[in-house]
Amino acid sequence: MKHILVFYIILFPILSYCQNKVNYWPILAKISYKKEYDELLGIKIDRPIFSNEVKGLERKVVQLKGYIIPTDGFKSHQEFVFSAFPYSMCFFCGQAGPETVLEVKAKKPILFTSEQIEIKGILVLNKSDINRLMYQLIEVEEVK
Repeated sequence: MKHILVFYIILFPILSYCQNKVNYWPILAKISYKKEYDELLGIKIDRPIFSNEVKGLERKVVQLKGYIIPTDGFKSHQEFVFSAFPYSMCFFCGQAGPETVLEVKAKKPILFTSEQIEIKGILVLNKSDINRLMYQLIEVEEVK
């Protein structure tokens, strides 16, 4: 009996932490699109319609595992594109949807790696600026 008690005292905090950890990528995938005419471009474009679950995350801290995607528009170690998938499978290669990437603005530089990393920051939703990704993560820190 004593061993079982020690087991729970040691493992309960670890198990609780693991159970409370949320994978936000599937939640961010809960979007649909509406075709709207864009005056500036002169064509119809897809505007994102965020689910209530996604809207509930706006301006909240989220933590995501993913990959830094090297792109020409984001050259610094503090502003870059982050993807749920590695480069060979990401949105920019046509292998995934736009809901699987987001723009990152980090507090401090995060060095490029091709390995998966974990970051946390405040989620911002973009439904109107077609020149930006629909998700931004600001005040980002790398989780070690």
